[in-house]
Amino acid sequence: MAKLQEINSFISSLVWGWPLIILLLGTGLILAIRTRWIVVRKFIYMMKETFLRIFHSSDTDDGDLTPFQAVSTALAATVGTGNIAGVALAIAVGGPGAVFWIWFSAFLGMFTKYSEVVLAIEYREKSKETGQYAGGPMYYLEKGLNLKWLGVLFAIFATLASFGIGNMTQSNSVAQTLKSQFNISPWLVGLVLMVVSALVIIGGIKRIGSFTEKLVPIMAIFYIGTGLVILALNLNAIPTAFASIFKGAFTGSAAIGGFAGSTLMIAMRQGIARGLFTNEAGLGSGPIAHAAAKTDHPVKQGMWGVFEVFVDSFLVCTMTALVVLISGQWHEGLQGAALTTQSFETAISGGGYIAAISLSLFAFSTIIGWYYYGEKCVEYLFGNKATVAYKVVFIALIFVGAIGGLETVWAFSDTFNGLMAIPNLIGLVGLSGVVAKLTKNYFDQVN
Repeated sequence: MAKLQEINSFISSLVWGWPLIILLLGTGLILAIRTRWIVVRKFIYMMKETFLRIFHSSDTDDGDLTPFQAVSTALAATVGTGNIAGVALAIAVGGPGAVFWIWFSAFLGMFTKYSEVVLAIEYREKSKETGQYAGGPMYYLEKGLNLKWLGVLFAIFATLASFGIGNMTQSNSVAQTLKSQFNISPWLVGLVLMVVSALVIIGGIKRIGSFTEKLVPIMAIFYIGTGLVILALNLNAIPTAFASIFKGAFTGSAAIGGFAGSTLMIAMRQGIARGLFTNEAGLGSGPIAHAAAKTDHPVKQGMWGVFEVFVDSFLVCTMTALVVLISGQWHEGLQGAALTTQSFETAISGGGYIAAISLSLFAFSTIIGWYYYGEKCVEYLFGNKATVAYKVVFIALIFVGAIGGLETVWAFSDTFNGLMAIPNLIGLVGLSGVVAKLTKNYFDQVN
């Protein structure tokens, strides 16, 4: 086991280090160039089209979820502990400048997520067993690039990641947070989480979509609303916070109570890595949910991918970052969720409880979203009958994660989470011409 841990540690350092970061950013740049910077040119149009359609059903029956249900399911898995704990960790280690690099990675990430979703719709297929749509990297790798072995590899990595990063780490985060803030037994938290998750999961994709379209707006409004109250009470500190972000982005700054090694390179790495982890652009997970959307053109759903990254990184992550910076707690040696919780508590009475509840909701939503990703990957690998066994194991592991210390499992699942990106990025670069063609086709029609 020690040897396996050593090997995993080496692979993880590569997966979440500069090689993958450069590959992710490079892919985003290639897609931006191939689509002639479509997100920049049509950003206002995209936001208008998505915001106006949030409460409207699609004009087509060709799919299983409304476009908003699809993006809500993707956001449920994307907006998670990374937005609360990950952003705080980036600031603690890399200083305020890390926030700039979160924005930078999100900017290119919008092109990546847009392209992933476009390809997911273009190459999706309807299951003969269930009559439901399935899509994502495994399908466009197989059908678009004729590289089924890469699609299989992606599905294996995603399935393994779903048990850890999408399940046990999330339930453990909820259990530990509620234990520290409200002294609730992890056993009780695990049991309740398992039962509630099962009730949603057993209902299938339509119940998952119906659930997430209600939960995601509520938890986002609750968290962002609290953040806005804190910022309104500290208006004079906001310019200073932004100044520290832009200054630290290019000079580096001390963190963790005067940590001397927090240089420009550390700020860049922390910001970019955490940014990519929170919005998942390039990892290939989100397109699996978007593939079920009711839409008559891939680009229409691709615009929801841009919306997803915008909400996750530019709204939720920025809110977290500003509260952490304004509170000044990032100097006190705290990291992750503890730093965010203490920052909210310092800024407003009861803020720590609000942060804890938000973290719990975010983590719970991640479990629901990642279940769907894993189920679709198992279906791709072994057929629909195998999803029953996957469901049983996944639900049971929610409880295991809540009550157990699973550092080794988490380390391996984190590696699998990052490994998902490699076959997906190969698919995105190889099919960038298809994305460009579909983009031109759509906007030629609407212009």
